[in-house]
Amino acid sequence: MTRRLQQWMPKLWKVATVASGTTAVSTAIVVLPPTLRDLPDGTLGNLELARQGFLRSSRAVYTFAANSYDYKYTLKDYADKSEEYYRARSEVHTRAAQRILKLCEANRGFYIKAGQFLGSLKNIPKEYVTVLSVLQDQAQSWPYPLIEKVIESELGKRVRDIFAEFDEKPIAAASLAQVHRAKLLDGEEVAVKVQYPHLQEQFEIDVRTMAILSKAIALLFPDYQFEWIVPEFEKGLSRELDFEQEGKNAEQTAKNFAKKDHVKIPHIKWDLSSKRVLTMEFMHGFKITDLEKLQEAGIDRLQVAELLVEVFAEMVFCHGYVHGDPHPGNMFVQPRDKGRGKRNFDLVLLDHGQYRELDEGFRSDYCRLWKALILLDGNELEEVGNRLGAGHYYRYLPVIFTGRPLNSKAGLGRGMSEEEKDQLRDELRNFTMGDVSQFMEGLPRDFLTVLRTDGLLRSITSVLGAPSRMRLIVNARYAVVGFAQQHRGDPANQGWKAYIKANYNYSNLRLRLEIFELSYKLELLYGSLLRHFNSILNRSIGRFFRRQARTSV
Repeated sequence: MTRRLQQWMPKLWKVATVASGTTAVSTAIVVLPPTLRDLPDGTLGNLELARQGFLRSSRAVYTFAANSYDYKYTLKDYADKSEEYYRARSEVHTRAAQRILKLCEANRGFYIKAGQFLGSLKNIPKEYVTVLSVLQDQAQSWPYPLIEKVIESELGKRVRDIFAEFDEKPIAAASLAQVHRAKLLDGEEVAVKVQYPHLQEQFEIDVRTMAILSKAIALLFPDYQFEWIVPEFEKGLSRELDFEQEGKNAEQTAKNFAKKDHVKIPHIKWDLSSKRVLTMEFMHGFKITDLEKLQEAGIDRLQVAELLVEVFAEMVFCHGYVHGDPHPGNMFVQPRDKGRGKRNFDLVLLDHGQYRELDEGFRSDYCRLWKALILLDGNELEEVGNRLGAGHYYRYLPVIFTGRPLNSKAGLGRGMSEEEKDQLRDELRNFTMGDVSQFMEGLPRDFLTVLRTDGLLRSITSVLGAPSRMRLIVNARYAVVGFAQQHRGDPANQGWKAYIKANYNYSNLRLRLEIFELSYKLELLYGSLLRHFNSILNRSIGRFFRRQARTSV
């Protein structure tokens, strides 16, 4: 062990010891009763919760200590920004992400949720995204007797007195709840979402632990300022644990899309719902990324991708009311007859626990941002980027959202040239986690929501085989519509002035885009012809000199 390592190790273990002790105390404060008189009825349950809380906190502290040691020790002896340093850093990122994955799998619940959140961010090291992305479809169900107790304690009746039928095997399981199929006494088919037992107690312990460890990370690694994530995570989960709020979110979304015939939201059964149980209309269909079933049903997957992007673009740019967790398990495709529409399917939106109402100023600026992204308008990008908190990192926003740099000459949705990729790679290799931290901390929380949502949607449209140009054009269209609106809401209810303004601006945008791409194609054609002409000229000159050489001999 090197002398430098010996110098910082006492500091690391001191922080780890304090964190472990503090989380243990937090566990006791949250779980154990205030006086011994409170023990008799729930003694064993309280002690078990305390034991579980201590184990969960200890695993988190161990993961934190191991990752801190790995980063400090492994990278200490490498020269900054050398090839060896970048290679070693990538390996450390992978090992650290794998430890976090094991922690999430062991602790389940909120840790799975936190891992899913990290894995969905596109502006953290790719090693974390790759490793943690497996958590999106990973959840274990709870035994039915425990679920039955939650239902009966929340609704005040026995399950058999509420439902004519209740399938004990869940049809879906997530990090915080599982869903069962059931039939009401009148025969109506419903889905019953039930929150796992003791989540509220676990939530308080886990949030305290995460807060302590985030402070410890900031102490050991001053460039890694991610303390702001924990309060945001806490607020989001508090809302998600309230199923009554989820029901209200679902009803608001159904109201927002009341005129969009191909979007379906399950109807809530309020008389059979509470903060921990949500009973709703049962929606038939299959997962949006099930390509085999799409083909069997004769549904065009590109149309599915287009409708998906349209729905979320309208949410972001027009309604300002955004579903924050659009992963494939939360969206079904439901076959139907074409009827009056051009599509033979409906898009069913499920799980309305994570929603964010965007600030009106942010919504307007975000609309402006997308217009600038499409046209690669550097001046507008800089102005709007500064308004949105991106600072001097604004020049990377085109790469994040459209996949091409600000100075790109490539057509929209055509990606980057090899030269542009090399240039961007060289720039990003000089980025530190401090740069990432500074960028993310400077962004408004609304921006992080739409950034995460865009990343999840991009993954789904990629599976469906949709070209990136489609996503970009749809977003541009709704950005123009949203900016023309006098207020947030359904774009169809904004009046004729907004309608004319939006159509004029969108037509103008498309015309400018087509002119830009035509000039780009002409430039490519000119370059190709010039290279071809030079090649013919060089060959002709070569043949001339060879003939001259033979003649002179």
